[in-house]
Amino acid sequence: MVNPGARVAVSAVFLLHGIIVSNWLSRIPAVQESLHLTVSVLGIALLGASFGALAAMSMISRVIGRFGSARVTRWATLGFCAVLPFPALARGPVTLTLCLVVYGAFAGSMDVAMNTQAVDLEREYGRPIMVGFHALFSFGGMIGAGLGGLAAGWGVVPLIHLPIAGALLFVAGIFACRRLLIVEKEPVLDRRPARAMLRPLAGLAVVAFCILLGEGALADWSAVYLRQFTGQGMAAIGYAVFSLTMALGRLAGDKLRSRLGSVTMVRGGSALAAVGLGAALVFGNMLPALIGFACAGAGWASVFPITCGAAGRKTGAQPEAGVAAVTATGFFAFLIGPPLIGFLAQASSLRAALSVVVLLSAVTTLLAGVVRDADLDHA
Repeated sequence: MVNPGARVAVSAVFLLHGIIVSNWLSRIPAVQESLHLTVSVLGIALLGASFGALAAMSMISRVIGRFGSARVTRWATLGFCAVLPFPALARGPVTLTLCLVVYGAFAGSMDVAMNTQAVDLEREYGRPIMVGFHALFSFGGMIGAGLGGLAAGWGVVPLIHLPIAGALLFVAGIFACRRLLIVEKEPVLDRRPARAMLRPLAGLAVVAFCILLGEGALADWSAVYLRQFTGQGMAAIGYAVFSLTMALGRLAGDKLRSRLGSVTMVRGGSALAAVGLGAALVFGNMLPALIGFACAGAGWASVFPITCGAAGRKTGAQPEAGVAAVTATGFFAFLIGPPLIGFLAQASSLRAALSVVVLLSAVTTLLAGVVRDADLDHA
């Protein structure tokens, strides 16, 4: 049965998630300056958010199984808005790290819960809608980054900006979560060993790992790569091109998936990214690099949302378990991607290191068949 109210609610939650995250990310330099942190100390503090997110992702599926994804999505959304000001309240590296652990825990919980909602809602609709939700997250990230940039430009300190943003987003979250999808089912207690439950998800986890590692690598290294061809200001355009083509690709993703199927979308998208990035690295220079980043953004746009959907359906009555496993794997890859590329670049060159991203995208092309469960007629 079509539920337009729930679809609007889930769409709003994805949009809010992007806005919340990017509001904080846009103010990291200001917090670093106010606390007089070195780059290395800041890096350690930022790991607090990663630790909190991974810890929450490893446990939240049980909470969702007990209370339902709608209720947990509401709790996590409002909680995430409430803790957005926490990093601005820090008075040193230790308190900043602790605040970011809490921030990361709510971010990870909201991520898994809202994706579980999306899986359940897509099953109810009986047609692809998952990728569109992730498009809204991407556009939310752009909106939040723009708002954070304006606040920074106007000289608004994080201690004022983030509490105001958190309060406004909290109110928006109350309205956004009013019509989330309620799935009537008995709580499921799966007594299988974790290895037995997660074994069917291995292929999907590999796909998530490959794609998110590539996303993390381009997020941190695209500007550095372009810097050898242009000035510092123009070098930043590389990630902007990547982000824009990914957002636009996600807008079109569900329609294309309806026509082509999930396997073809993942195989074709991964191949486009591999060929585009590979050619860019071979030819070098500014224009080929921008074309390569655009191909990667468009090619990878639908892959992770489709993978989440396949994981949710592969675990049957416990979609939250599949979503949590794949999301945590992808998030881990996103974190280790940048330092791995840096280590390889130090040992050889950045061009050679980024070729690993091309290789992983090619691996995803070969593994595309594992997302077959994402198509509702195969569920």
